[in-house]
This record gives sequence, structure tokens and C-alpha cells, in this order.
Amino acid sequence: MTRSKTGICAAACASLFVFAAPLIAQQTAPAAAASSASADNTSMNQRDRSSQTMKPTDQPNDRTDIKVAAAVRRAILNDKSLSTMAHNVKLVAANGVVTLRGPVSNADEKAKVEATTAAVAGVTHVDNQLDIKH
Repeated sequence: MTRSKTGICAAACASLFVFAAPLIAQQTAPAAAASSASADNTSMNQRDRSSQTMKPTDQPNDRTDIKVAAAVRRAILNDKSLSTMAHNVKLVAANGVVTLRGPVSNADEKAKVEATTAAVAGVTHVDNQLDIKH
């Protein structure tokens, strides 16, 4: 390289560093702020460890249970008045009993998800373990 090309290349690299550094700092700042917030969910973890609490991995492979779970999921997703959190609740269907878990926006939404689930054919009982996110 000639001397002028080397100088131009050095200036370009320096300006790239000067302008890119603030952008990189902005991207890492929210992560640092989020990590300083308390993430104590010990009570949730203890509940999840309980063998009596149904988890999505407990979903039986019985054809009827799978159909009921799919119908409940479809009914919840078809209700456009529900929040994204409500659309994403965890559910397990076993022998007609549907267990609902996860966060919803408010008490009305919790009741609506339960009522929607109970109205699905094949559901005999709803175990509503939904949490209201504050």
C-alpha cells in the first residue's frame, strides 16, 4: 500500500471505532440493568418441582388427551381478546382434566381462559394454576 492509502485506511478504522463504540455500549447497558434486578422465583421453582404439579412434559400420548389439548389450545388462540401471555399458557390434558399454568394479565383474563377451557368438548375439569402477572 502506498502511504496515502495507509493513512486513509487508518482514518477509516479510527472513525469506525469512534462511532461503533457508543452503539455497542447501548446494546450491553440494558442487559446489565436487567441482571441487577432481583429474579427470585424460588416459590415457583418449588411448586414446579412437586410431583403433584402437572407440567407439559406430563402430557399423555393418549389420542383422546392429545385431541382435547389441541382443541383447548385452538379455543384459547381463537379468542383475540386475550393477551399474548394468555395465548401462551401451558396446558396439559389428562383423562378429561386440563391443567392450566403460566402468567396472564389480570383476574378477568384468568377467569376467561378457564371458562374457554371448560367449554371445550371432552374437558371434565379445569385445574386453574394460572398466575396473574403484576
